Amino acid sequence: MKRLLILSGKGGTGKTTTAAAFIRFARAKAMADCDVDAPNLHLVNAQTAPPAVTAFLGGDKAVIDPAQCTGCGLCQSHCRFDALIRRDGKYQVNEYACEGCGVCAHVCPQGAVRLAEDIAGQKELYLDGGVLSTARLKMGRGNSGKLVTEVKMAMLKNAPEDAALAIVDGSPGIGCPVISSVSGMDLVLVVAEPSLSGISDLQRLVQTAQTFQTKLAVCVNKWDVSPENTETIRAFCQAEQIPFAGVIPYDPHASEAINAGKSLADIDCPARDALKAIFETTSKLLDL
Repeated sequence: MKRLLILSGKGGTGKTTTAAAFIRFARAKAMADCDVDAPNLHLVNAQTAPPAVTAFLGGDKAVIDPAQCTGCGLCQSHCRFDALIRRDGKYQVNEYACEGCGVCAHVCPQGAVRLAEDIAGQKELYLDGGVLSTARLKMGRGNSGKLVTEVKMAMLKNAPEDAALAIVDGSPGIGCPVISSVSGMDLVLVVAEPSLSGISDLQRLVQTAQTFQTKLAVCVNKWDVSPENTETIRAFCQAEQIPFAGVIPYDPHASEAINAGKSLADIDCPARDALKAIFETTSKLLDL
């Protein structure tokens, strides 16, 4: 099974829209949404059955037993993260500020503080004639790279035997979720936007992916908004020997389809035709 990851240097470039269209074109049976901070692939790739949900355990957090807490204040005075709050003579933990370092548990003379596993999010697995693996990270939680790895592994473990292509919608940017997403992919398709910031984002993302010696391709969304910057991106790809997969025009039908919860592959419009051509080019790069 070939593995295709779709990335972008920033949010809003059309990464998920591209992934959803590719899923329709390929009739893919193995999919994953690794943008665990803000997953939305399931919205434009509607599932008929509810997902199987399991908890994701992140780092430890401090927990205070109010029955044992005497309000001495040693935990608060030693906390470098200001994660302890005094209320009604007792102390409570601000779960968003706590880093799980354990100093409060170490200094508490009453043994009222302990470290416990923190439920940092939830993993969701849709099994509807195929597999869609995704997850939701709770606000203020870390370990997103670890969660992305678990999302990918769930997809691979539950993929049907006849699945020829796995399509993964990654996170924007170049952080830990992206690094975890890139690992093990046969091809990374970068969706770029024709702006100065978009060019900079593309260059950073390419540098990150090349560190892992991952095969790359690039396409440009809304290319006609700035043909000059599109040519700059094309020239950059040529200089870096990166396949240029094609361009997608600005199309108001795209917003209409997204608002209706549809994939662009489901409607007849110029953006759909452009995405189809890019999909065919990408398939050739994957030797499908």
